Amino acid sequence: MNLVKMVQDKQLKKDLPSFKPGDLVKVHTKVVEGDNERVQVFEGTVIARKSGSTNETLTVRKISFGVGVERVFPIHSPRVIKIERIKEGQVRRAKLYYIRDKEGKEAKIREKSTIQSTPTDAAKG
Repeated sequence: MNLVKMVQDKQLKKDLPSFKPGDLVKVHTKVVEGDNERVQVFEGTVIARKSGSTNETLTVRKISFGVGVERVFPIHSPRVIKIERIKEGQVRRAKLYYIRDKEGKEAKIREKSTIQSTPTDAAKG
């Protein structure tokens, strides 16, 4: 069992940003077409994050030309080059599958607000 764990630990990525369901992310993946390699970016909302260790996956959803598109990315895959968090969402669920049934403004996720008090606010109240 220790050999399996050693091999899995070598494959884990250490430079992943912290992200959770509801966040808007860009996932950069390596696409091989014949002899050519290129980087493709998929930008969308994280609706699920499953399991752990080397089998951890990330489900990202976006609307493309009026059609909902979901992709599941293995986070520790060598094809996934980089994951960037663009916005932090505020949700109360771990799996956001209910967004599949929503359209337009209903499908929008609130952005996490970071309210900071300023000296002028403290003087007023």
